[in-house]
Amino acid sequence: MKNSKTTEEIALEIRRRVFTHAMHNNGGYLSQACSAAEQLAWLYNEALNLGESTMPYVPNKFSGVPSKNNKNYKTGAGYNGPTSEKYDRLFIAPAHYALVAYATLIEVGRMDEDSLDMFNKDGSSLEMIGAEHSPGMEVHNGTLGIGLSTGAGLAFGRKLKGENGKVCVFMSDGELQEGQTWESIQTCVHHKIDNLWAIMDVNDQQCDGAMSDVMDVGDIAKKIESFGAKAIEVNAHDINELNKAKNTIHAGKPLIILAKSSPYQGMSFLKKRFPRLHYVRFKSEEERNEMNLAISKELKIDPINYIKP
Repeated sequence: MKNSKTTEEIALEIRRRVFTHAMHNNGGYLSQACSAAEQLAWLYNEALNLGESTMPYVPNKFSGVPSKNNKNYKTGAGYNGPTSEKYDRLFIAPAHYALVAYATLIEVGRMDEDSLDMFNKDGSSLEMIGAEHSPGMEVHNGTLGIGLSTGAGLAFGRKLKGENGKVCVFMSDGELQEGQTWESIQTCVHHKIDNLWAIMDVNDQQCDGAMSDVMDVGDIAKKIESFGAKAIEVNAHDINELNKAKNTIHAGKPLIILAKSSPYQGMSFLKKRFPRLHYVRFKSEEERNEMNLAISKELKIDPINYIKP
C-alpha cells in the first residue's frame, strides 16, 4: 500500500510525533523512533503488500481476553489489513516499539491522530508494551525472541497451502540474545521456509544498555549465514538500500535484513544519554527544557508547549 507521502517524509513525522508525545508525558521510547522510523515507514509505505485496515479508525478500548463469553474478540492485526492469502502479513516482534508502531499507523493513515492520547491509559488497547489486542499487533511479543518463531510458523503454513502472500517480521538485535531466535532460523533453513523475511533493527542497544556491554553477539551476519539463512547488511536510514536488500534472491532459505541504525538519528541530543537510551525519562525540568529546544530545532518544529494549563 503506497501512501501519498514519501517514506522519508513519513519517517520524519514518526519521529516528530513520538518526540511530541514524550515531551507531554515526561519521557518515552525516543531512541526506538530514531533507529526504526525509516524501517517501519518503509514496511507500510513500500515493502509490504497490505490491504486497507479492517479496524476502527479510532481504536476500541480493551475488550477483555478471548473466551467463550467474548466471541467478538479481535487482535490488532486488522490495522495491517486483511489476512487473506494474497496479502503479506507483518509481525512486530519487539513489543516495546509499540509507541513507534502506533505513530507509524497514524502517519500512514491507518489510525486517528488523536489515538496516542489513549497510550498506556487504563482500559486502552494502546498498551505501552504492545499486546495482541494492540493496534498493529497480532500476537503478544512481550517476551523477546518469540517473534521470528511465530512468523516462521505462519509462513510455513502459508507455504504448505500454496498461498502467495509473504510473512515479514520486524525485530530487534537484542532478540539475538535469546536462543529461540537461533532455533527459529535453523528451523526455517531446515524446512526451506523462503516466504519469510525479516528486518532487524541493529541499533546496538537493549534494555540494560549497549549490546556490547550486556552480551556481545559478535558478527551477526556471519552467524546467521552459518545457520544457512541469507543475511544482508544495510544502512537502516537509506530507503534505496532497504529496497535493494529486499530484492535479494533467497530461494530455499529465509532472508534477514540487518538494518544498521543509529539510536539518535534525528535527535542527536540523545548522545548525552548513551548508553541508557531504552526509555528516556527526563532527569530534571532543566534537562527537559534543554532537550525540547535542541531536538525541536533538529526536527524543524517549534518547541513543544508541554506545560498543562
